[in-house]
Amino acid sequence: MTHDTIPAGTATPFHKILIANRGEIALRVIRSARAMGYRTVAVHSTADADARHVQEADQAVCIGEPLPAQSYLRIEAIIEAARLSGADAVHPGYGFLAENEDFAQACKDAGLVFIGPSAEAIVSMGNKAGAKTLMQAAGVPCIPGYQGEDQGEERLAREAARIGFPVMIKATAGGGGRGMRLVPSAAEFAELLRSARSEAQSAFGDPEVILERAIVEPRHIEIQIFADRHGNAIHLGERDCSVQRRHQKLIEEAPSPAVDAALRERMGATAVAAVKAIRYEGAGTLEFLLDREGNFYFMEMNTRLQVEHPVTEAVTGLDLVELQLRVAAGEALPLTQAQVRFEGHAIEVRLCAEDADQNFMPQSGTVALWKMPTRLRIEDALCSGAEIPPYYDSMIAKLISHGRTRDEARRKLAAGLEDAVALGVTTNQAFLRSCLAHPVFAAGGATTAFIGQHQAELLASDDAARARAAALAAVLLYETTGARGPRAAGRRLLHNLPISLRFELGGKAQAASVTLPRQGRFEVALDERRFAIEGLVLGEDSVRFVCDGLQEHATWFRDGATLLLQYRGLALRIEDKTRAASARQGDSGGDGKLRASMNGRVVAVLAAVGDTVAAGQPIVTLEAMKMEHVHTAPVAGRLSALHVSMGEQVGASRVVAEIEVAEAAPA
Repeated sequence: MTHDTIPAGTATPFHKILIANRGEIALRVIRSARAMGYRTVAVHSTADADARHVQEADQAVCIGEPLPAQSYLRIEAIIEAARLSGADAVHPGYGFLAENEDFAQACKDAGLVFIGPSAEAIVSMGNKAGAKTLMQAAGVPCIPGYQGEDQGEERLAREAARIGFPVMIKATAGGGGRGMRLVPSAAEFAELLRSARSEAQSAFGDPEVILERAIVEPRHIEIQIFADRHGNAIHLGERDCSVQRRHQKLIEEAPSPAVDAALRERMGATAVAAVKAIRYEGAGTLEFLLDREGNFYFMEMNTRLQVEHPVTEAVTGLDLVELQLRVAAGEALPLTQAQVRFEGHAIEVRLCAEDADQNFMPQSGTVALWKMPTRLRIEDALCSGAEIPPYYDSMIAKLISHGRTRDEARRKLAAGLEDAVALGVTTNQAFLRSCLAHPVFAAGGATTAFIGQHQAELLASDDAARARAAALAAVLLYETTGARGPRAAGRRLLHNLPISLRFELGGKAQAASVTLPRQGRFEVALDERRFAIEGLVLGEDSVRFVCDGLQEHATWFRDGATLLLQYRGLALRIEDKTRAASARQGDSGGDGKLRASMNGRVVAVLAAVGDTVAAGQPIVTLEAMKMEHVHTAPVAGRLSALHVSMGEQVGASRVVAEIEVAEAAPA
């Protein structure tokens, strides 16, 4: 199958680029566009009015309300923004409308250069079912499955049984793990199918799915390709994206530790032949599963730039956004396959606003303090005081390292990640550090099963570091209480009587006592342990100290009763409870009140007032940052009140339902 393209040799010059996206990818496009002399236009929702991509573009246009469907997914609003600003080209970034054929066609119809493939290519390769059919016809190995038009539940259940469990359900229009579910057995198929379809409809506006046999513990390998309208196509090597949670990538690297030169050549040649067969134009990525025997199977093609493109840039020395702009303007690719060179190793981690200890639940709120290490490549759009809204993806930054060897790149990234400061909103920072340090990852052995197999180890708390942090927190609370800034050294009166403090660290109650036996020395008693802290030097957001003879440093931020502390890569929230009343009984849900665990939108109400419910029974499903989260009854009893409705936006900790607790039967 081929697609209509602009005739070879035809130039399509443009001068001003509208970036139909937000956050770090919008800033990434602005950087390369500006270096090439292009003017840029940002679009934004009302929630992003003060965002960095809005501030750094030459012009900006508001296109709607916070929800993506009200702003970043409004094709007509984006086309109108281009008209208003005089933009003559559109870069879609990734996510949102980047793989929407209607958007690509609307840009073309409006006389705008779409910096990406044609609408026809997006249809055929962006849809998983269509892409598999095309790839099978081109001789590309594909995973056995079902991609038929009959989407009836009974037909899908029969096909799943034919394929054999476990099977994968995948949204045909999807990407990024949305609308994807692993089904272990037939008994779980119906519910997981409903969940996948619901998430696919919400994220992509299309509930259609395909089924595939689940390959056990594969590697996730993708090949970056580029093609121009002159018939040239090249690949830029592979990326290993095997470290994932909920089928979403967390760590990516190039090259893959599982791919040698011969396999790279075979996979690259397959990818190039595939895109040439459909006369593809622009950047794209073919994604494969690699099994233990070295067999690879086509999964899907992403007809856009990938989140993880910086690792390819690091090892090739190429600017992929620049290549996109040149190809879109009608230029031929500036290099041949023989001229592509790979140097060293690069690794990227995705810093996400999520709580790894709570099943990677998305988080939102205000960033109190944001400082990224200068010795790594950082892709972000945040600053201290910025808001992370609940409406968009949870990824807030990418940290990328490059080294001569894989281990050098890993060490650099681990050290930089430990030094990164992201206080105010819970992130997966410590979890990422644990992944990089784990022996299996260090040895290059991680498959897509890595997190599932080692989650307990990866989530294990560093008790020694947390104990020292708690002692430091006690001193900081003592020193900064009643002051807006750090106290000058020596202002405290010496005393041998202990001062009692109560605080919560990471939600856990702590009791401590602090004494000052001599100038500059604090003795902290905490959980039957004693710490000596001295040499305290407080800066506006930094602290140097000596704890039990070891000099260290940390970063801190205080707002009222809340102290935020960054220490040894741990981001900790400390709540001063010294003067607060004891927590009321029932605050944890024993009162029968079901509270929202995050800011989110109600996408399913699964029970009605008057129903008898069991503890753990699903009541309400919230969607936050493109993921669904089922909220279950905290106790057994009768659902006496339901305080939310479909489509409603709710805040974290809001009571969404109340359950009248069932009385125990008399003895």
